[in-house]
Amino acid sequence: MARPVTIFTGQWADLPFEDVCKKASAWGYDGLEIACWGDHMDVRKAAADPAYVRDRKRILEKHGLKCWALGAHLAGQCVADEYEPRLDGFAPEAVKGKPEALRRWAVDEMKAAARAARNMGCYVVNGFMGSPIWRAWYSFPTTTEEMVEAGFQKVLALWSPILDEFDEQGVKFALEVHPTEIAFDVYTTRRLLDTFNGRLALGLNFDPSHLVWQGVAPELFLRDFADRIYHVHMKDAAVTLDGRAGILGSFLPFGDVRRGWNFRSLGHGDVDFDAVIRELNAIGYDGPLSVEWEDNAMDREFGAREALEFVRSMNFSPSKAAFDKDMKK
Repeated sequence: MARPVTIFTGQWADLPFEDVCKKASAWGYDGLEIACWGDHMDVRKAAADPAYVRDRKRILEKHGLKCWALGAHLAGQCVADEYEPRLDGFAPEAVKGKPEALRRWAVDEMKAAARAARNMGCYVVNGFMGSPIWRAWYSFPTTTEEMVEAGFQKVLALWSPILDEFDEQGVKFALEVHPTEIAFDVYTTRRLLDTFNGRLALGLNFDPSHLVWQGVAPELFLRDFADRIYHVHMKDAAVTLDGRAGILGSFLPFGDVRRGWNFRSLGHGDVDFDAVIRELNAIGYDGPLSVEWEDNAMDREFGAREALEFVRSMNFSPSKAAFDKDMKK
């Protein structure tokens, strides 16, 4: 199965879009998952300005690249989160420090992302949804079932109009299941999908790195949500509990070797990618495998090249014949 291998530009948003395209092409990637920040993708321009879209497509084509998905994680986070100053880093100057204005901006940004994706000819937008109850995941003071249900209902109310726009544009939204999101593991993901009554506009961007350190088997997550896997991130993480480090990170920054876990370049962590690929084959996923490269202990250009080689080596197709069928003596 010749799934295309792409790279997410979110970790490269400090560079101009064309520079990233040039690098990704030289490394040998098939395309990009374009981040909707930096100068990589202005979703409001892409939603309304055909000349802007033509220019993005021209740059991609110049470097022999394609785009199957956009990544709108930052604005998505601002939709359902309870306001805190950290969100200001994701928002334009005019709405910083203004909780309701910031939320309105985020909702409009996500609607524009659906139109931008359609205009770009890619029909998945990956991202976050935020969570009004993430701060209450540890039940002290006591988190009641009523509080949890109210949180899921708030996400339903905030995101339903956004998903209406996705339906209108024929685009899917793929939530990256992730700590700080309303859905961060198997059971919260099932509850989210049930809350939206199985709405097809809402699916999942599978990223095993956010599951493995929680103790969730990524391949079983794929099996449980086979019909909702709209996009796949290839990203690794290593659990390094040593008797001092805790799984919660100890307020140590990513990359600190004292942490109980860290993101790692592909093949340097604990994700069983052989099992992941076998499960993707079993569910018939033939979309892109998008490298989301994060490893604070490795040069990123070295990592991007090595990650591509790793994914190519793992990107095997399912068998077309059973090896033990019609065996004859």
